[in-house]
Amino acid sequence: MAESVDLPSRLAILPFRNKVLLPGAIIRIRCTSPSSVKLVEQELWQREEKGLIGILPVRDSAEIATSGTAVSSGVGGESAERGLKNQAGISENHKLDSKNQQEVIHWHDRGVAARALHLSRGVEKPSGRVTYIVVLEGLCRFNVQELSTRGTYYTARITSLDMTKGELELIEQDQEFVALSRQFKATAMELISILEQKQKTGGRTKVLLETVPVHKLADIFVASFEISFEEQLSMLDSVDVKVRLSKATELVDRHLQSIRVAEKITQKVEGQLSKSQKEFLLRQQMKAIKEELGDNDDEEDDLVALERKMQGAGMPASIWKHALRELRRLKKMQPQQPGYNSSRVYLELLADLPWEKASPELELDLKAAKELLDADHYGLLKVKQRIIEYLAVRKLKPDARGPVLCFVGPPGVGKTSLASSIAAALGRKFIRISLGGVKDEADIRGHRRTYIGSMPGRLIDGLKRVAVRNPVMLLDEIDKTGSDVRGDPASALLEVLDPEQNKTFNDHYLNVPFDLSKVIFVATANRMQPIPPPLLDRMEVIELPGYTPEEKLKIAIRHLIPRVLDQHGLSSDFLQIPEDMVKLVIQRYTREAGVRNLERNLAALARAAAVKVAEQEHLVPFSKDVQRLSSPLLDGKLAESAEVEMEVIPMGVNNHDISDAFKVASPMVVDEPMVEKVLGPPRYDDRETAERVANPGVSVGLVWTAFGGEVQFVEATAMVGKGDLHLTGQLGDVIKESAQIALTWVRARATELKLAISEETNLLEGRDIHIHFPAGAVPKDGPSAGVTLVTSLVSLFSKRRVRADTAMTGEMTLRGMVLPVGGVKDKVLAAHRYGIKRVILPERNLKDLVEVPATVLSSLEIILAKRVEDVLDQAFEGGCPWRQHSKL
Repeated sequence: MAESVDLPSRLAILPFRNKVLLPGAIIRIRCTSPSSVKLVEQELWQREEKGLIGILPVRDSAEIATSGTAVSSGVGGESAERGLKNQAGISENHKLDSKNQQEVIHWHDRGVAARALHLSRGVEKPSGRVTYIVVLEGLCRFNVQELSTRGTYYTARITSLDMTKGELELIEQDQEFVALSRQFKATAMELISILEQKQKTGGRTKVLLETVPVHKLADIFVASFEISFEEQLSMLDSVDVKVRLSKATELVDRHLQSIRVAEKITQKVEGQLSKSQKEFLLRQQMKAIKEELGDNDDEEDDLVALERKMQGAGMPASIWKHALRELRRLKKMQPQQPGYNSSRVYLELLADLPWEKASPELELDLKAAKELLDADHYGLLKVKQRIIEYLAVRKLKPDARGPVLCFVGPPGVGKTSLASSIAAALGRKFIRISLGGVKDEADIRGHRRTYIGSMPGRLIDGLKRVAVRNPVMLLDEIDKTGSDVRGDPASALLEVLDPEQNKTFNDHYLNVPFDLSKVIFVATANRMQPIPPPLLDRMEVIELPGYTPEEKLKIAIRHLIPRVLDQHGLSSDFLQIPEDMVKLVIQRYTREAGVRNLERNLAALARAAAVKVAEQEHLVPFSKDVQRLSSPLLDGKLAESAEVEMEVIPMGVNNHDISDAFKVASPMVVDEPMVEKVLGPPRYDDRETAERVANPGVSVGLVWTAFGGEVQFVEATAMVGKGDLHLTGQLGDVIKESAQIALTWVRARATELKLAISEETNLLEGRDIHIHFPAGAVPKDGPSAGVTLVTSLVSLFSKRRVRADTAMTGEMTLRGMVLPVGGVKDKVLAAHRYGIKRVILPERNLKDLVEVPATVLSSLEIILAKRVEDVLDQAFEGGCPWRQHSKL
């Protein structure tokens, strides 16, 4: 142990950032900054064992204290980490870069002189930077009188704070000091005894306790504890040995108490452990710590509440036994165990599911249901009639297992809203589950509980959220489910939609049967083709065709315009959209089966009107209780000094009522210039068809898409070549084969159709044929373009134009027969939207015209064709003059 030394009047200063070195403590540091390396080299390395330096604590800028001296410096401080007494720690010094050269260092006014017990020099590669590892021992306290620089490091003029030999002898006679010394030694001895029992390393410490003066022992013991920087500074500032002993005794006692508490916790835990519970040692310690702190949670109360909730859920007997078994297992587990949370979440799901809770069965009023459907939906007579039939059966037999309705139709025709109307008519809760893009079977059946992050399927989760066992559940976009390595959701839906199987639906997560037979399922789809046949067989398909322009007009007037005005904070007093302008938007800006684009365009008009209305100031700001109203009429009368009849407005009337009473005299009326200004130039033109078929080789076909029927132009042209057929337009295999069949038929009948002089003439000799389907970015496939392709080729070879007012659809055979096709209703509606006047259909599709609205049929000329010759005869102006020479 260091003896008392004579300090020089000036010492080189090594700053310690947020650290304190106490007398008698030993610490190891690593010096890397240029300033600290220079200090160690000149003050310690060159002087060997005679060198002394001063260790002075400094504070970070964020921990500025009111005391201490502030000096602008670029020198970095040294930090250190201390363990037990005489155990060397190592620290990297804190370097400052160039941008921090003006950082302010907050020096403490007292430090400790230190000497080097060990020095080692090293060179870093590849930089070649010199570093020192220094083992320092604190000697005695000093007070800083003046701080200055010497080259790159600091020096200080100091005065020693150590007691002289006479002062020490005098203080040892003080009774208070003697009592404090005894108390400190007793506490320290008790601490050493406990540590000796735990670590078997107390012999040397007892020797120190008996040989080292007590005022130095205080610093040595405190230096071995992990205490805060403020407590370290307080100990450094304790020059009075009695104050120092008092503080040291308090810190040693605190350390002793923490060891006792830890022992108490350990004993308590070990008494509760058995062989099978040893792996839970740390968790038991945590529980004991919480008990010691009085921080017990109410876990048992929560489990009691969960059990009570499970009892009130009304589970069937077999499921209740399963739930009780799971609950007993949960009670035996500790909250920190990995499976605790998953088991608890599972039991909470069982308690939340509606095993018995159901919406009350209301007395069905079919008249009210009809009024509700008519109020929410215009047209769709066949669909609404089928819904009324479904409700009538439910009224006569509430427990009847009705079919699963599947509404199929283009977007925007009201499929989802029809499902919500069914729920409203039945007085049941409604829940929508979107299946679009679902590729994982677990989305339907749930994940098994063995997986991390497992959860129930969408059906069970939806029933939990709706909290009744008999809601109307909409399976939206059922045609857009996929399949991959994770399973096939469509196959999983087979059990859900089968009335014979869904009574015992087994979710993988739930792992107990749940009755879905009380749920009314309604599905929606845009197309039937992607739905697997077994799943389609479990549903009753109700097709929703597109709306006619007349129906769209009625829907816009009754539903869309009021809704759009309400959404934009307007009313008919601000904006009026005449029927003529709605027709204009329908004909020139929207050609779709549904009404979504129509609603978007009407919303654009409403937004434009909202901007103008918001810019107008209808009200002058009020002042206190006087409400001053202004209007052009009122201002004009006041200007003419005429008498004005005024109405007193009660103060209870709110500002909204006042603003409604004083609106502009003339609302904004949408006209054609405003439509073009807001929506831009028209997107569609009635003359488009006539312009596109102006040249031979172009015909007009009708196709069906997921968005309804569409008009499809087919263009054919000839060029010099080797007799090849080129097809473009992103076509599928079926439509490519139809084109090849059409070309073969035309070449075989070329002589009869007067397209060739003799039968030996080759139509393709010396030329290629190129057939293109415009809108090349849209994939196309299907057999219904056969007659359109034949008409286009005949028009090309005969150099005669096809009638611009005629569109056609139908599959053809190699012998010239015209076969029926699907989607007739949507195709006829598309022709009507495009302004087509004549439609050529296969004769066997006559039965499908029953579904076409009468208003549409009355505006079209429907031509039925049995053979391709019938199509050609009607497709060209003046008929087919060469048919009389044909031998067909």
